[in-house]
Amino acid sequence: MDTDLIFIVGVVICVLAIPAILSAFMDGRAPRAPSLIVLIGALMIGYAVRERPMSYTLDAVPDVFMRVVAGFTR
Repeated sequence: MDTDLIFIVGVVICVLAIPAILSAFMDGRAPRAPSLIVLIGALMIGYAVRERPMSYTLDAVPDVFMRVVAGFTR
């Protein structure tokens, strides 16, 4: 499986869980489901980084994102 795709999906999942976490805190609820979603995203990121160490730096993330998106537009 493509580690770039796994990495990008993990990042997107983590970013999309932020509003759910904030909403749960604002309503006074425990963020159980959003924390599970963040855990899944973090595991995906961790797997991709473990499979290809030193490939995903902060400078490389936009390039990886564009590579994945370009792969779907072909």
